[in-house]
Amino acid sequence: MSMSFARRLRLLRLYRHSARLFVVPLDHAVTDGPIVSDGDLDALVGRISEQDVDAVVLHKGCVRRIDPARFRGMSLIVHLSAGTARAPDPDAKYLVASVEEALRLGADAVSVHVNLGSREEYRQIADLAAVADACDRWNVPLLAMMYPRGPRTLDPRDPAAIAHAVAVAADLGADIVKTVHPGTAATLADITRAAAVPVLVAGGLAQAADALVQQVSAALDGGAAGVAIGRNIIQADDLAAVTRKIAELVHGRTELS
Repeated sequence: MSMSFARRLRLLRLYRHSARLFVVPLDHAVTDGPIVSDGDLDALVGRISEQDVDAVVLHKGCVRRIDPARFRGMSLIVHLSAGTARAPDPDAKYLVASVEEALRLGADAVSVHVNLGSREEYRQIADLAAVADACDRWNVPLLAMMYPRGPRTLDPRDPAAIAHAVAVAADLGADIVKTVHPGTAATLADITRAAAVPVLVAGGLAQAADALVQQVSAALDGGAAGVAIGRNIIQADDLAAVTRKIAELVHGRTELS
């Protein structure tokens, strides 16, 4: 079945800079608490929007606090899933918004989070499938954030588990998948080669800017279709510099020396 004009148009907006994506998730406050000490999320989004970032991920309430002008050259992805680190099961995720709400807010795409192997995996997979159906109805691109996490997950970077998570997302209707780096460019290449949809690599734990840039370069060498980095952008000593460097790498305008 061919893709609709509307879905292709929204994907073109997402991929406005190149054939790869640089996404900055800013959905962490629901999970962990405030991400900006002064409460000025709009200013943070403004600084990010100046550095050739393709899209930011926001919860629906945050969108209303952002100047629409920030999105002249950047797409909006509305995150539909939530869960907090204080919950009895911090791996549980559940839907708190709909595709229709995201469209009313002006979103170019939506995202959902699934922890494969969690105690309530069944609910999250069912939510992913339901959102994929709504995305087909409304012609909206879907980003699935897929992580191997839960009681039976001994190694969250196990390549087989990551490949399985990517396959679940693709087979249930996601257009793009965000997941963790398995550790080496070779193992990532095996995953991206077998993937039916583009794979974005997550930023992971806090690290120095130089190490982060090296990680992004290695991910691209492993066939990643881009990166989705939030905390390491927000917490960077020089947000503009590190964001600009990553954008240049992702969009092929520079290489590491």
